[in-house]
Amino acid sequence: MNDSPARLPLRTAAAVRLGNMSSKLSQKMGLGAGGMIGGRIALKLDPQALAHLTDGRHVAVVTGTNGKTTSTMMLARATGALGEVATNHSGANMPDGHVTALSKQPDAPYAVLECDEGYFPAVAGASSPEVAVLLNLSRDQLDRVGEVRTIERSLRDAINALENCTIVANCDDVMVTSAAKDAKTVIWVATGTGWHQDSASCPRCGDPIRWEGEHWHCTGCDLQRPKPDWLTVDNALVTPEGVKVELALRLPGKFNQANAVMATAAAHTMGVPVDEAVRRLRGVSNVSGRYRTIERNGRKARLLLSKNPAGWSETLTVVKEADHPAVLVINAQEADGRDLSWLWDVPFERLQGRTVIASGERATDLAVRLTYAEVEHSIVPDPLKAVDAMPQGDVEVIANYTAFRDLNARAAENE
Repeated sequence: MNDSPARLPLRTAAAVRLGNMSSKLSQKMGLGAGGMIGGRIALKLDPQALAHLTDGRHVAVVTGTNGKTTSTMMLARATGALGEVATNHSGANMPDGHVTALSKQPDAPYAVLECDEGYFPAVAGASSPEVAVLLNLSRDQLDRVGEVRTIERSLRDAINALENCTIVANCDDVMVTSAAKDAKTVIWVATGTGWHQDSASCPRCGDPIRWEGEHWHCTGCDLQRPKPDWLTVDNALVTPEGVKVELALRLPGKFNQANAVMATAAAHTMGVPVDEAVRRLRGVSNVSGRYRTIERNGRKARLLLSKNPAGWSETLTVVKEADHPAVLVINAQEADGRDLSWLWDVPFERLQGRTVIASGERATDLAVRLTYAEVEHSIVPDPLKAVDAMPQGDVEVIANYTAFRDLNARAAENE
């Protein structure tokens, strides 16, 4: 592979120019950030635009149910040690967003792409990545994403078709292990994944999965936890050579430690020294508004994003470390998934005994779930008014996708 992107065919170049013009026009008219529309138009004009834009670049693709945006930012930050990196850091993780991001950095020799797991087969097929990072697979909103075993099967088929690609995979996730098991080259990372509810049975044969400490195996076939190459330990990683490196991250939670180890393993595969990769990850403190703190009327509100049961479970573990009041914000727009039945799989019982407000467009649905969890709460549909209703001091605000997006935008307007 060359160290610079290939020269674009005339059709692709024209499609990209028109797409970029559309993106700028969208921004000027206040219709959005333009992260999708430019790529969408370019792909309409040239369906091969993604393949041409990645040709000649060193490409890494990051996918999974949770942690994609954070892990992508981390990997892009680490890969920056090698040269300029094109990346869709805004979270526009479908081909439209990839084309937009790549077209804005046409000369970057490296590309790190966050990819929605449903689009991974198409994106991997077009971009021929050198590295593919598989974080985790758990159920998401069924009306928007589909059944997790269907996703696992499509990832498995796509991975098996890749040539000259190293898979960096989470060996503590049964679904990910099944998807990556037959790949030509796999680097296994132990992340200490705590969410096992979507893998009670084997995705390959259907027999029960048995857990014995950190090890797991299928009781009916040969699927089992592989021996990890990289280890995630308390606030540190252990390399394949047995060297322990302190992470000292600014981002909270064990799940971000796992994201960092996955990103470091992938960056090392691309040629970044481990110490340099970790040094760069220590500077990450804010990921598209996640974990930022807003000050409002004597309250310091930390904004956290959670979109599905596994994500909420991890976030509730983080907020449990400090007994702060919590505002929970739920919407059910198309990007969130209309079906809110997943709320019943979230362990809201962990919030018992603290001050809680249910907020968002579907605050009453959330309130019903909190009632059954025996969490005392009140209802304030407007998230900012909910923050104002809390005692002065630290407040945790946990929101799903569109609720988090809108809250960030409103907070920025008031700054």
